[in-house]
Amino acid sequence: MKNLNPKLFDKDVEKVYTRLGYGEGLLEAGMKDKNVVALCADLTHSTFTNLFADKFPERFVQVGVAEQNMASVASGMARMGKIPFISSYAMFSPGRNWEQIRTTICYNNTNVKIVGAHAGVSVGPDGGTHQAIEDIALTRVIPRMTVIYPCDYFEAKKAVLEMAKIDGPAYIRLARNNTPVITTEKTPFKIGKAQTFFESKKKSQVGIIASGHLVYEALVSAKKLEYQGIGVKVINLSTIKPLDEKAIIDLAKNVKGIVTVEEHQKAGGMGSAVAELLSQKYPTKIEFIAINDEFGQSGEPEELIKLYKLDSGSIIKAVKKLLI
Repeated sequence: MKNLNPKLFDKDVEKVYTRLGYGEGLLEAGMKDKNVVALCADLTHSTFTNLFADKFPERFVQVGVAEQNMASVASGMARMGKIPFISSYAMFSPGRNWEQIRTTICYNNTNVKIVGAHAGVSVGPDGGTHQAIEDIALTRVIPRMTVIYPCDYFEAKKAVLEMAKIDGPAYIRLARNNTPVITTEKTPFKIGKAQTFFESKKKSQVGIIASGHLVYEALVSAKKLEYQGIGVKVINLSTIKPLDEKAIIDLAKNVKGIVTVEEHQKAGGMGSAVAELLSQKYPTKIEFIAINDEFGQSGEPEELIKLYKLDSGSIIKAVKKLLI
C-alpha cells in the first residue's frame, strides 16, 4: 500500500506511543470543537490527557481513582451536549466500570468516548493484573458501541479525531510501550474501513488480518514469507466494530485460509468477530494468533510477545499450517 512508512522494514524504524497519538488527537479535537471535554482517573500523564488538561483546564475533570463514577459523570455531561473522552488503563476502563459503561453510556446511547490504555500483555513488568486482554470482548458485545484498535501513533491520532465527530459510544484501545510507526500522516483512515497494507507480488495464498501494533509483526511475517515464495496479503483491521464485512469476505474468497493476529484473548476478540462473520457468509479455514485462555504475567514486552506466541515466527507457522 502507498503512504506507509518508508522505513517500515528497517532496523531503525521509528517507535512512538499510540497513547501519545491519543493525547495529541484529543488536544486537536478540543481545539476544533469547544464541546470536547476530558475526564481522567488519576492517570493524566500516563494517558497523555495532560496535553488537553494543560491547554483547556476548564474543560478537564480529574475524577481520581473512581472509574465507575467517571463513566457516569461523562454520560451526564454528554446529555448536556458535551463530547466527553474518559481515559484510564483498559483494565480499569472498561474493565472495572463495565456496568456503568453498559448502562449509563450505551443503554442510554450517550456520546461518550472511552480510552483504554496499557492494553495487552506488552504492558510488561506491570503483570497480569494490569494487562487487559479481555477488553475487546467486553466492549464489542455491548450494543451501540464502536470499537477501534489502531496500529500505530498516526492511526491513533486520526481515530481520536474521527471518534470526536461520530455520535454515540466508542472505545479505543491503546498500548503502553512505544511501537513501530507503520503509517504516515497521509495514510487514509476511516472508521469501519479495513486497509490492505501488504500484498505479495506472487498471488496471495493466505490472508492475514491483524489489529493494533501486532500489525507490524504481521507485516514482518509477510515479508519473510514472500522471500520463501509464499504469497500473503495483510489487512489492517483497525475497526473491530463495525467490521468491514466486504473487505474480509473478499479476502476469504481469494485465499486458502486466514490468520487473525491480535494481542487479546482468543475468545471474544477480533478473531472471534472475523470467524462469526465468515461462518455465516463465507466459511473459511482460520488460524488464531491470540492469547489462549491464559492470564498475562510480568516480563519485558518482547519476551511476553514471544512467550504467548504472538510474534512473527508464530504467525509464519500459522500461515504454513493453512497450506498443508
